[in-house]
Amino acid sequence: MSPNPVAPEFRTALEVLPSFDGISDATLDATRKAFIAAIRNVRVRHYPDVTVTTGHVPGPPGAPQVPVVTYRPVASHPGAPALVYIHSGGIVSGTPEVDDARCRQIVSELGMVIFSVDYRLAPEAPYPAAIEDCYAVLKWVHGHAAELDIDRQRIVIGGDSAGGGLTACLALMARDRAEVPVLFQLLIYPMLDDRTGTTVMPPPVMGEYIWTRAANHYAWNAYLGQIPGGAGVPGYAAAFRAADLTGLPPAYIGVGSLDLFLDEDLDYARRLMAAGVPTEVCVIPGAYHVFDVFIPDAPLSRAFTQSYFAALKRAITRD
Repeated sequence: MSPNPVAPEFRTALEVLPSFDGISDATLDATRKAFIAAIRNVRVRHYPDVTVTTGHVPGPPGAPQVPVVTYRPVASHPGAPALVYIHSGGIVSGTPEVDDARCRQIVSELGMVIFSVDYRLAPEAPYPAAIEDCYAVLKWVHGHAAELDIDRQRIVIGGDSAGGGLTACLALMARDRAEVPVLFQLLIYPMLDDRTGTTVMPPPVMGEYIWTRAANHYAWNAYLGQIPGGAGVPGYAAAFRAADLTGLPPAYIGVGSLDLFLDEDLDYARRLMAAGVPTEVCVIPGAYHVFDVFIPDAPLSRAFTQSYFAALKRAITRD
């Protein structure tokens, strides 16, 4: 028998963690509820030094307003750095609640103001709904920086899983539209390439847990409105499809060695570096998808958190 590739500190959690493997149109509602329920069962720290408010910002032309959850330090100061955050869930599930603990910790430890986007989900709202919602929030944050008491020169974008993929697309869109300068992009195990698990097949050990090939295929099909892996998918839908990565903001990419997205994330990092984009990469051995969300106190999860917190801190620190 081959040795178990999962790091020992992540093994027992697999008995209770949700799996998206059987997701379909018929099971989507139940999957969404199970995902939120699993998040609520995770014991996390409380941060009394963080205030949380909800509101709405104008959506894309002809679209509804976008709900936004704002996290702010209780002792915030004018000119704080800002982070537009995009939650996980495969673009077919999730709300800002799934990354509530992560956002609170970032605000508490780094003093940032976070605007977490509750973007429209597929298949009810396919591409380009989600990415346009995210861009609308980014543009609004930049345009209202003075009244929000944030530094418009220190606006960071970030997200995990599907949110990481949307973040990479948002960086491309912001570069091309040239309306909002983005300081840094935080890509936490990002979902970048619709071809993964369809026309591009990672080794079998990748994607066995939580987010599988079947789940990836369903999610991309729901978002793109077509079978993933085909021709003509734009970079604003799947960032890996973008031909030109020059001129993008510096990036951090973190992923587990057993994640379905490992290969696409590392390849994207190489392409960013080849395009002259400063890029930091962190790979956690024996870690599957969203390991740190469900086992946040594991030593490797803490090391991962410290890694991207350090990257964020370097990005927002003034010379």
